[in-house]
Amino acid sequence: MRLFIQVPCLNEEETLPLVLQSIPTQIDGIDEIFVLIVDDGSSDRTVEVAREHGVEHFVFHTRNMGLARSFRDGIDYALQHGADIVVNTDGDNQYPQQRIADLVQPLVRGEADIAIGDRQTKTIAHFSPFKKMMQAVGSNVVNFAAGTDLPDAASGFRAYSREALIRLNVVTQFSYCMETIIQAGNKRLRIASVPITTNAKTRESRLFKNIFQHMGRSGQAIMRSYIMFKPHVVFLTLAILFLIGAAIPFVRFLVLTVAGVAGDHIQSLVLGSSLLVGALLCFALLVISDMLHTNRTLLEDSLERVKLLQYSPDRIVDPTEPRPQELLSHPSTPLIEHPTKLPPKPPLPPDELEMAPGHAPSDSGMR
Repeated sequence: MRLFIQVPCLNEEETLPLVLQSIPTQIDGIDEIFVLIVDDGSSDRTVEVAREHGVEHFVFHTRNMGLARSFRDGIDYALQHGADIVVNTDGDNQYPQQRIADLVQPLVRGEADIAIGDRQTKTIAHFSPFKKMMQAVGSNVVNFAAGTDLPDAASGFRAYSREALIRLNVVTQFSYCMETIIQAGNKRLRIASVPITTNAKTRESRLFKNIFQHMGRSGQAIMRSYIMFKPHVVFLTLAILFLIGAAIPFVRFLVLTVAGVAGDHIQSLVLGSSLLVGALLCFALLVISDMLHTNRTLLEDSLERVKLLQYSPDRIVDPTEPRPQELLSHPSTPLIEHPTKLPPKPPLPPDELEMAPGHAPSDSGMR
């Protein structure tokens, strides 16, 4: 069984050595372990530090593309190189890499498709009471949307099986954490939780400026994913609420009509009509979103088949073979001399030379 440990990095030259030194080199049930650095446009010595610590596998971004894109590109590289399990950790050393052996065991034993490290956020010292509360609220919201029961849905310390990665599709640009849980839950993938303790804080998060920005963008990703899988719940609920809201002013106007004083309360009809139009629009959106959901299901089924062909055994790249062209894809690598001229072609035999286009016949051939 082949394990790839991918580490997304953005200017992590100071903390990356701690991460790489703590990654286990032997794990029960794992035959091969490879470390993959996803350089998300670093401007410091992140890549050089990784090479000094023996890392041979890299994915390079010429500019900062974000955590979700880094995760997606790293997964693609790992699957191309025959990964059976992919572990995602961070370059800031917030997660205990020593626990990777425990994290992958549910997958090795075949008990889960995804394993998520539970940071036990209530015990993290540098988390404020408000942040701890919002972590719990966020996990509950994600569990509701995914139909799961995870104590720490925002944790990025995760292990994915090959089968799970083929079925998951990351489309968000912010963070893959919430989206992949909602997808996995609605696709009936098995998710396990492994309790861990985090390391001391080394720096502020670069993913968001403050907790309110994180809450807003995470909420947006959760709502988008939830609508993708359960559009009928969202739009049917809205339609019913609008219908109830429309019924109230209509009933009021009817009562006033019976009482003979409806002429002065025409506003009830206007409000009721507006709410009724809103309900009809929600029903229309329900039909459209249900058709889109059906189309998305068919497209994802086709995409899974494409991935199975793309990552089939006959297309797998051996991760132990040197690939000089990858070393040249980053400016930190010293230039290597490569031949730029093609070797000379062997001379043609005399009989073929006479028939070659553009060749002038000899005097002896004209006599």
